[in-house]
Amino acid sequence: MAQPLVKKDDDRDEEADYSPFLGIEKGAVLQEARVFNDPQLDPRRCSQVITKLLYLLNQGESFTKVEATEVFFSVTKLFQSKDIGLRRMVYVMIKELSPSADEVIIVTSSLMKDMTSKTDMYRANAIRVLCRITDGTLLTQIERYLKQAIVDKNPVVASAALVSGIHLLQTNPEIVKRWSNEVQEAVQSRAALVQFHALALLHQIRQKDRLAVNKLVSSLTRGSARSPLAQCLLIRYTSQVIRESANNTQTGDRPFYDFLEGCLRHKAEMVIFEAARAITELNGVTSRELTPAITVLQLFLSSSKPVLRFAAVRTLNKVAMTHPTAVTNCNIDMESLISDQNRSIATLAITTLLKTGNESSVDRLMKQITNFMSDIADEFKIVVVEAIRSLCLKFPLKHRSLMNFLSNILREEGGFEYKKAIVDSIVILIRDIPEAKETGLLHLCEFIEDCEFTYLSTQILHFLGIEGPKTSDPSKYIRYIYNRVHLENATVRAGAVSTLAKFGAMVDGLKPRIFVLLRRCLFDTDDEVRDRATLYLNTLGGDGAVVETGADVKEFLFGSLDIPLVNLENSLKNYEASEKPFDINSVPKEVKTQPLTEKKAPGKKPTGLGAPPPGPPTTVDAYEKLLSSIPQFAKFGKLFKSSAPVELTEAETEYAVSVVKHIFDGHVVFQYNCTNTVPEQLLENVTVIVDASEAEEFAEVASKPLRSLPYDSPGQTFVAFEKPDGVPAVGKFSNMLRFIVKEVDPSTGEAEEDGVEDEYQLEDLEVVAADYILKVGVSNFRNAWESMGADFERVDEYGLGPRDSLAEAVNAVIDLLGMQPCEGTEAVPPNSRSHTCLLSGVYIGNVKVLVRLQFGLDGPKEVAMKLAVRSEDEIVSDAIHEIVASG
Repeated sequence: MAQPLVKKDDDRDEEADYSPFLGIEKGAVLQEARVFNDPQLDPRRCSQVITKLLYLLNQGESFTKVEATEVFFSVTKLFQSKDIGLRRMVYVMIKELSPSADEVIIVTSSLMKDMTSKTDMYRANAIRVLCRITDGTLLTQIERYLKQAIVDKNPVVASAALVSGIHLLQTNPEIVKRWSNEVQEAVQSRAALVQFHALALLHQIRQKDRLAVNKLVSSLTRGSARSPLAQCLLIRYTSQVIRESANNTQTGDRPFYDFLEGCLRHKAEMVIFEAARAITELNGVTSRELTPAITVLQLFLSSSKPVLRFAAVRTLNKVAMTHPTAVTNCNIDMESLISDQNRSIATLAITTLLKTGNESSVDRLMKQITNFMSDIADEFKIVVVEAIRSLCLKFPLKHRSLMNFLSNILREEGGFEYKKAIVDSIVILIRDIPEAKETGLLHLCEFIEDCEFTYLSTQILHFLGIEGPKTSDPSKYIRYIYNRVHLENATVRAGAVSTLAKFGAMVDGLKPRIFVLLRRCLFDTDDEVRDRATLYLNTLGGDGAVVETGADVKEFLFGSLDIPLVNLENSLKNYEASEKPFDINSVPKEVKTQPLTEKKAPGKKPTGLGAPPPGPPTTVDAYEKLLSSIPQFAKFGKLFKSSAPVELTEAETEYAVSVVKHIFDGHVVFQYNCTNTVPEQLLENVTVIVDASEAEEFAEVASKPLRSLPYDSPGQTFVAFEKPDGVPAVGKFSNMLRFIVKEVDPSTGEAEEDGVEDEYQLEDLEVVAADYILKVGVSNFRNAWESMGADFERVDEYGLGPRDSLAEAVNAVIDLLGMQPCEGTEAVPPNSRSHTCLLSGVYIGNVKVLVRLQFGLDGPKEVAMKLAVRSEDEIVSDAIHEIVASG
């Protein structure tokens, strides 16, 4: 058997962990495995060899087919031993070897014999092994024994059968579902572990049926779960039922809440904590409902058990994000935890206090944080930094002391994620608190003097280039920036050159000094640094004359790139060198999305030379090339946008049809992608008859039918409509697929001469306002917002009505506008009561649009929204508001 890790010696200077497996080799262990064939078996020796084999397997050592087979057959000979310890090792070894179907037959009889043995330990382990290595055929043979084992009086045997059922449910669900009656009986068992495993299996059997899960929870919440483990499981299932309940009325979920509240008075600590956590995580939980859960968590804060203190303070930390006033009563207890020996507990306690404390307690808390920051791991330091950032935004007058604290810890040792969290916090404070700008920028300048992370150095230099020229004395930052040109790697040097150029472009008084520094960079060893310096000198007028930098030069050098980098990269790769220069306006601005894949039955689709022709094009470039090649559409002009495919038929129907909407300035083209999924049919003269009676501003002008549509060979038919130029016309279109169907002889593959005209009703299609807006991101939203200016800004407030969550409201508005979320603001933190979302895009007519959405909960479910729009045209700003108002 494996020995526990022990010290090789007591010498404190040369402490080293000693492992009994040190230096073992597969070949030597396979030689040792021959002891399994000895006439007189030594159980202890055999157990040691099996342990070594298991170690090799778990370390990723691969055994050849021959080696695995030899070991397997040798191990099966150990069934003749009566030693219980060795028998258990044999069970583990067989499970780990995962024998093939042929080998399983050899060992099945021995395992089935053990499964009906009088020794309970043999029975339980044999059940586990059999269920691990068996297939569906053998499972039907032993199903009767497994059903009996589930209701066995011995809890070890019953648990083994139930756990095996949980694993088998993944591979043979139909067989396991037949055990429901036995599992239901096991749920009533007095053995704690049996009840726990039975409840887990019963829930998995019924999890696809919401009504059955509701009934299960309803029956068990009346008090039949005696096991603390089962009770914890039941609390989780109850929370899930409450969350998924569509009819989330006060009457509907009250019995389940009463059960959770009743569990707070359970005698087992794990049940009390599970119930308290479940209550705090309920959607829309009120302060009155939180009170009993907060009370028991407050009692846990003074527990003698570290695990209870940690669990309680971590849960309260999460609650403080959404309900800080509810946690205020626990502040005195949490202050005593700041000096806790467990630094994880102390960190969570102090960050919770930072979220719930008042302005007067900030300085006292900061002194206590300073005392133990060096003792905790980076992941907890990040939690502290984020809490301090939130506190500074909450109490802006305290920015000086908090900024100094962040600056001090920035100079200490730490990993990349920790330093990045501090830098991000300082940047956010600079942007949101004007008084903190100059102090914060100097702290960042001092940090890059000794920064070991290239990414952070370049990010700080970029930020300095944006904010530095706007300060009262921009010249004081030049020294820090130019030092980077001499002392850093090529990436940072290139970033420093760009930052210097930004100061030269924005501050005319600094231009002569900047030109001197940029000329020195022309002799750098790196191509990128030299090229940047040359570009900036020529563009800014490096001939020595100090002139004001033009707005177009500033936009060219430092404006936000409104083209996705992926699209630009692909266009540059596809550009063929010629006399015609590369045109950046030819790069598509829309963010490419993955095309919808058609659902096909497995095994139907041929591959290789017999494969059907490729499906319809999916990229903007390919769409434009396709449409321009069709004479009816060639005169429509430049394609503005192509939508993602919209399915017009359900899955597994005889004809699969999806549509792509192509938007031009004065036209809309519908591209219907059709697939015939009936092998015995050939479709000819395929067209889509479109009824535009509910789209008054559209008039059909052209169509292109599909001549032939064989089985499983995608094809396209087109219908074009004219609309007013530059107007985002909307409407609803009904669609009817019309074609001539001909029967195909399966033996010859030939179609009959005569066909029958037929029709197939498709789903309705809508052209919406979002179809006229391109998803185009910006790299720095704040910079783009400020450079856009407030000339055509429009701001208004809207009530979005009752919503299940803030996230649902945010996603609904994003989908309505069809714009690109920026800086990850589409993600709403759980249980947030307010959120800001930033969107950008290009409106039809190539007008840039930026949108700032501010959401807030007004009451339990009501969502209010403030919409601010900036664009290059006031008509477009008004149009965005009209879309939201009418949506």
